[in-house]
Amino acid sequence: MTSLNSHGLRFAFGTLTVLPVRVTRWDREAARAGMLCAPLAGLPVGVLAAVPGALLLWGGAGPLLAAVASAAVPAALTRGLHLDGLADTADGLGSGKPADDALRIMKQSDIGPFGVITLLFVLLGQVAALQRLYADGWAQGAVAAVASAVVARLALTLASRRGVPAARPEGLGAAVAGTVPAAGAWTVGLVVVAGCAGAGALLGGYGALRYALAAVAAPVVAGLLLRHCVRRFGGVTGDVFGALAETAATAALVCLALG
Repeated sequence: MTSLNSHGLRFAFGTLTVLPVRVTRWDREAARAGMLCAPLAGLPVGVLAAVPGALLLWGGAGPLLAAVASAAVPAALTRGLHLDGLADTADGLGSGKPADDALRIMKQSDIGPFGVITLLFVLLGQVAALQRLYADGWAQGAVAAVASAVVARLALTLASRRGVPAARPEGLGAAVAGTVPAAGAWTVGLVVVAGCAGAGALLGGYGALRYALAAVAAPVVAGLLLRHCVRRFGGVTGDVFGALAETAATAALVCLALG
């Protein structure tokens, strides 16, 4: 079990970040353990996103530059794969074509108009929400950056649960689709919600409630996208996973900014 957990952590960090972690097993058991550990891979991403934002704010650069830095770091730490998946998924959905043709469009290397527009508004939404949070202090923006990165990976855990099919027989989507037992996925979800609530409580006021609600709302929004993608494409792909992560991160930040 310890060995499998180690392989799971390697799988999560090796596939979901650019951190120098080598994936030593690529099978269904390792994928299951890896996707259960996915939110853990969001912790260093979130912390590394929060640090430059807080430093810029302390240095007097203002909340906008702090927000831009905190939005840019996760993109760099994933080699832009989640954003690329978001753009490809938007192109596939926006094409209005049958599943096979839409999947073919998603595999193309270029980005179409739907992808460009989606990337633009999602990144603008993330920066605007982070700016609003950093305007309330470095702690508000930093904790939100960490929480959104963790919740983004929780969406991947939930999307890997049994009953969610793969749209293709190959690729990351096929490797992880249906690997996570539903009970395990929801247990990880409860742990993440509790952790976010605890982090929010450190900020005082209604922080615990705000962060718990954001941690619940973000996977719900991502779940609506997942349901639509399964209906349109016949299942999930690596691109869909990227889109789910960005959707959940954005939804979490928007929910926190509303508070």
